[in-house]
Amino acid sequence: MSASVTTKNLRIIRDGKTIINDLSFEVGKGLIAGILGPSGSGKTTIFRSIVGVQEITAGEITVLGQPASAKDLRTRIGYLTQSASIYSDLTVVENLRYFGKVLGTSEISIDEILDLVDLQKNKKQLASSLSGGERARLALATALLGKPELLILDEPTVGLDPVLRIELWNLFHSLAAQGKTLLVSSHVMDEADRCDSLILLRDGEILAQGSPSQLKAQTGEDEMEAVFISLVSAR
Repeated sequence: MSASVTTKNLRIIRDGKTIINDLSFEVGKGLIAGILGPSGSGKTTIFRSIVGVQEITAGEITVLGQPASAKDLRTRIGYLTQSASIYSDLTVVENLRYFGKVLGTSEISIDEILDLVDLQKNKKQLASSLSGGERARLALATALLGKPELLILDEPTVGLDPVLRIELWNLFHSLAAQGKTLLVSSHVMDEADRCDSLILLRDGEILAQGSPSQLKAQTGEDEMEAVFISLVSAR
């Protein structure tokens, strides 16, 4: 299986501090890969590197067969940041039209995306009046504009209750089933079981990588939180 994302010996130093240290991993196409670790472990920095907005100190990043900073990748990657890029004083559809114009997206695809994220009934509603789950789905909808092949989702379920988190993960799996690759960060260990592959981070370094079942077998633990603690203790 060819890789959507490959990093080789990635190293990032900022203000004299090593943020990412010698990171190497691959993300296969059509899979959900989770990057999990506590706050400050380097998840957002890795994502910024993949989308080409973070200066790297050393190493290589290849995205969809091209260098991470390639101009052609702009419409092939959907990036959802921790702070959702939506305007509260615009309606749902106005938000999508605004971001759609930036990408040259048609009205037809906007309607398709509204159906996909179950916001068609909210299309004329101001973003400020949406519930937390609806805002999360609107933010995801903006990342889906242009029908990207790769989705980079930085803490997409943070602050959501368990029911809404499950709804979003069901949507993520639906997108993966359509052939999209998803790279999802989280610090919630029970979300690890919803991923096809995992990269566990601590202090900018990889603790372990593999499928949830592989990491459980490696540590002899049944829960991902226990897996993480076991790996930290072993270092």
